[in-house]
Amino acid sequence: MNRAVTLHDLIVAGAALAAGIVAGLLLRVALRWLGKHALRTRWSGDDVIVDALRAVVPWGAVAGGLAAATAALPLTPVIGHTVNRTLTVLLILVVTLTAARVITGLVKSLAQSRSGVAGSATIFANITRIIVLAMGFLVVLQTLGISIAPLLTALGVGGLAVALALQDTLANLFAGVHILASKTVQPGDYIRLSSGEEGYVVDVNWRNTVVRQLSNNLVIISNAQLAGTNMTNFTRPEQKLTILVQVGVGYDSDLDHVERVTTEVVESVMKDVNGGDPDHEAAVRFHTFGDSRIGFTVILGVGEFSDQYRIKHEFIKRLHRRYRDEGIRIPSPARTVALQKPEEIAIPHQRDLSSDAVP
Repeated sequence: MNRAVTLHDLIVAGAALAAGIVAGLLLRVALRWLGKHALRTRWSGDDVIVDALRAVVPWGAVAGGLAAATAALPLTPVIGHTVNRTLTVLLILVVTLTAARVITGLVKSLAQSRSGVAGSATIFANITRIIVLAMGFLVVLQTLGISIAPLLTALGVGGLAVALALQDTLANLFAGVHILASKTVQPGDYIRLSSGEEGYVVDVNWRNTVVRQLSNNLVIISNAQLAGTNMTNFTRPEQKLTILVQVGVGYDSDLDHVERVTTEVVESVMKDVNGGDPDHEAAVRFHTFGDSRIGFTVILGVGEFSDQYRIKHEFIKRLHRRYRDEGIRIPSPARTVALQKPEEIAIPHQRDLSSDAVP
């Protein structure tokens, strides 16, 4: 120590530390105010940035006040160097954590905005977080005077062994990245696999894809299996879709009248029922002369896959009620069954035998 610590040194150091604490409190209040205003904007990225800064910036102000306080004290070169290095490492950690939270939050916000749902593709968020934290860790080692070249060499050699040991895990990781990058499946899509599983994609993480069925159960599918199977995506390229309802009327019906009444019912369902497509053009197509009826197909439009059940339910009710009011008959299947007595079956058989006898 070059000189003894005086009362003036302690007052200056205390004032610097107090200023850092007060600055941290003021920044916390200011960021809370900014957070309330950020909620009113349409862009969700500002919410992520303010939330991340509110958690770490006040501590950065306190660290700055502590650095100013130590600079005001007459410390020895060794102690001063140690304190400066410690504060530098603390500052790097604060910046790294802030950057990781901000960048990860922005990645999640981008994934949600593109999928249009509350779910997220956490595989990108996890990869981003790991990369930012790893870079911050390497900077900390370099600041502490530890050479990172041997560490990088060891990681390169050990990475080959880890890759061989974790082939399945890495296959699922790259399959998930490929699925999201190619936009084959995005969170919020309704998919159906060739094996029969179907539902909304909730999340695509580093190992598997989570699918929520309409029964609210979760189906966990590995990314490699999802990338290698046949799949139907009912959300892409367009979320709206058409469904077919089979109907039949009696042969004595006026088909022009049937078509007009059915079209009116379709238009009312499309406009009145939640989930219908108001822009859908009603279509009725006759196609079959059946045993007891003339069959035709009614084409309905729905906003998304799960809306079809509600639309079918309401359409069938309204169509049945309207046909009843209009006097249009929907015949039930009829079958004619002929019953024969045993002796009536045996007599023709005996006649066949007698005709084959030699005279």
